[in-house]
Amino acid sequence: MTINRIVSFLPSATELLYEFGVQDKIYGVTHECKFPTEAISKPQVINSVIDSDKLSSNEINTQTCQLLNEGKDIFILNEKNLKDANPDLIISQETCEVCAAYTNQISKALQILDKKPIIHSMDPHNVSEILDSVIKLGKILEKDSKAKMISDLLKKRIQKIQNVRHSNIPKILAIEWIDPFFTAGHWVPEMIEIAGGKNMISNTGEHSRRMDFDEITESDADIIILMPCGFDTKRTISEYKNILEKNDRWNKLRAVENKAVFAVDANSFFSKPSIRTIEGIEILAKIIHQEKFEEVNVSENSFASLY
Repeated sequence: MTINRIVSFLPSATELLYEFGVQDKIYGVTHECKFPTEAISKPQVINSVIDSDKLSSNEINTQTCQLLNEGKDIFILNEKNLKDANPDLIISQETCEVCAAYTNQISKALQILDKKPIIHSMDPHNVSEILDSVIKLGKILEKDSKAKMISDLLKKRIQKIQNVRHSNIPKILAIEWIDPFFTAGHWVPEMIEIAGGKNMISNTGEHSRRMDFDEITESDADIIILMPCGFDTKRTISEYKNILEKNDRWNKLRAVENKAVFAVDANSFFSKPSIRTIEGIEILAKIIHQEKFEEVNVSENSFASLY
């Protein structure tokens, strides 16, 4: 089947489609598809019922939990835009029903579309599976050589970081949500290990989960990295100042006392299983082993020290 019309239910897929150079075939994206900036002009087939820009971290968590507990959808399907898109291919995911459109939206899409599209689910849980997702989508798009080129370039960047030897391996605690606290799961622990750190509490491939303060204290991390899901560096710094900056228990943590706490642009480089997670590894390397990776270039405002 020739694919001429594509709908992406997944921001990381949208990024990859642009990397493949098939943006002219994209006829629908989500409200979160903001990279590259050209994607913003595409018709939106998915929107969220939660306005995270206007809510605090705790309010976002409360509203999300309430919707899930009541069996209600977090994402809304724009039926008109989907019908107009008339896709040959819909790209979805099964990694997290909170982060992107999930199986409910696919089921609804199939019910309302007269022509049944190919459904391709991207479901990576670690770095190698992210790279595999490039190859798999390239095959569907008949862009095998382009896919191999993209994957090979990403592997070289990973190897450049991985090949640097370290005499010390700092303990790293990555926090995916700060009110309440959540671990950073999926691919993040592996990213930390590639960058030369020892990941604390969570394990590669595991779903993120709620954690209590005792776990944070017991981890006794050398460096703490705040990466709230979907937030950029500026928003993360704002949340930190509002929630943690004057918390006495937080301020007694060794990493905090040593001023080794960082905020990163999680939305761009950590929250999504996209090819930009490779830059996330480079960002981590610059944080964890600053003296060894000064020459590695990363995006402006991709991370900041909180002290």
